[in-house]
Amino acid sequence: MTTDEQLMLDVQRGVREAFEQLFDRYRGPVWRFFRRRISDPARAEELSQDAFVAVLQGATRYEPRAPFRSYLFGIAYNILLAERRKSSHRLVDQLEVEPAADASDPEAAMWVRSALGELDAEDREILMLREYEQLSYDEIAHLKQMPLNTVRSRLFRARLALKSVLERPVHATVKVNS
Repeated sequence: MTTDEQLMLDVQRGVREAFEQLFDRYRGPVWRFFRRRISDPARAEELSQDAFVAVLQGATRYEPRAPFRSYLFGIAYNILLAERRKSSHRLVDQLEVEPAADASDPEAAMWVRSALGELDAEDREILMLREYEQLSYDEIAHLKQMPLNTVRSRLFRARLALKSVLERPVHATVKVNS
């Protein structure tokens, strides 16, 4: 199996099949990246396509200094930030995390989704990059342009914040007879 980095170098040389392989490998993960952050599935699809167009347009400048996956998610992240800037005048900054399709307990998935929505936006984003996108600490550091130790400390803080929200007692409504 050809590595992502080799495929991208082939894309630089104009090999169409190489791009098609990268697209097939990452179409789903990139769409899920946007879908977890954008409420409209069609808009998430458009942004995914924008990310792959940007890969094609930037192919001549690509240098395999980091894993291709980091490069691709860096592009997706920048597109997401631009989208958020464009839509900042709308009240859309709610967390839109799609629960995993194979979730055996939909109630638990909704509980976690709600808890994630209560986190600080920066904490939520770094946690989602690690847990949903499965990016390594190094990849997150590269993507967010921050030192590795900062990534570690922010992830630690985000996990503590999530744990704190999840451990809050659920207030059940009790019907009182009058």
